[in-house]
Amino acid sequence: MTSLSQAPRKRHWLRGFLPVQLLAGRRERLYGCVGAGLGLLLTELISRAALGGASPWFIAPMGASAVLLFAVPSSPLAQPWSMLAGNLVSAVIGVACARAIADPGLAASMAGALAIAAMFQLRCLHPPGGAVAITAVLGGPAIQALGFQFVLWPVLANSVLLLGVALLFNNALQRRYPHLPADNSNPHHTDDPLPSERRAFNQQDLHQALADFGEVLDVSEDDLAAIFTAAEQQAQKRRFGAIRCADIMSRDVVSIRPDASLQQAWDTLAHHKVKALPVTDAAGLLLGLVSLHDFFLPHHQASTIPQAARLDGKVADIMSQPARSLQATQPISELALAFSDGGMHHMPVLDATGQLCGMITQSDLIAVLFKQ
Repeated sequence: MTSLSQAPRKRHWLRGFLPVQLLAGRRERLYGCVGAGLGLLLTELISRAALGGASPWFIAPMGASAVLLFAVPSSPLAQPWSMLAGNLVSAVIGVACARAIADPGLAASMAGALAIAAMFQLRCLHPPGGAVAITAVLGGPAIQALGFQFVLWPVLANSVLLLGVALLFNNALQRRYPHLPADNSNPHHTDDPLPSERRAFNQQDLHQALADFGEVLDVSEDDLAAIFTAAEQQAQKRRFGAIRCADIMSRDVVSIRPDASLQQAWDTLAHHKVKALPVTDAAGLLLGLVSLHDFFLPHHQASTIPQAARLDGKVADIMSQPARSLQATQPISELALAFSDGGMHHMPVLDATGQLCGMITQSDLIAVLFKQ
């Protein structure tokens, strides 16, 4: 009976030896391969030209660093501090162990272990650093003859060159590197968390969950939080996907032309008791948005005297442009973050031809959500 009950556990354990699915598209795979090849080629050529072929100008651990920098540039293990500091501190420890311990096997083992400990302490964990430490011990007479010069040439030289190529390559392809978390600051410049974060888990909850997990994960807390938030948004789209913007928008939209006077815009806002007016041309194409806020604060200055005191200008002088908008066929789930976290209060809706066909406010969205 015991052997039968343990069989599923054994099968589950054995599945750990099978390849896992990598969620990397063809484009990301191509970028990783091309970037690594280009980075290693340029690093080798420049290092050989600078150091000369008579000395060890290029070390094998750079190949492992290239995998991280170009294939998974968002990994915490691939960030510039992890790469540079991890390789350098490991090189120092490797040379020190090679000099202090006569037995090569023991020296290599100690170098690898101490390098990992140092990288943990300095928050620069970089797996190729372990290989750098062992290379300093077992790299052969040419590397051992360099002594601590090995840290600068070739480790520092190779690392800086490879990192430089990674910075240029990844950013040229619009990949965030260094990989910084997205700016989720409150648009109202207060310390309150964003509305979408007030009922869900917060950073402290995530930090505690990771601490309880007890193992090192190759993903930052910020990226993990972003993934969870994206999953929640996907669930909302699945739940409210059948309701389109056209179903809840106001269709009798009050709009204004860009050449209208500010006095006319102000009177229109007051008469209809609305907080914003879409600005359209003669064909009904959306040009911008003018709101009560626009009458008081110009967009490109932090503070100024109220503009409401001078209403002799034109709407085009103060309107927000380009105005953010949605298509009538888009699901209302697209509105949630724009209204809650984006600080928006009204959203113009366009038809298939790009003409203004409706307007949605926060109250429209609240009403339909209350009925669900």
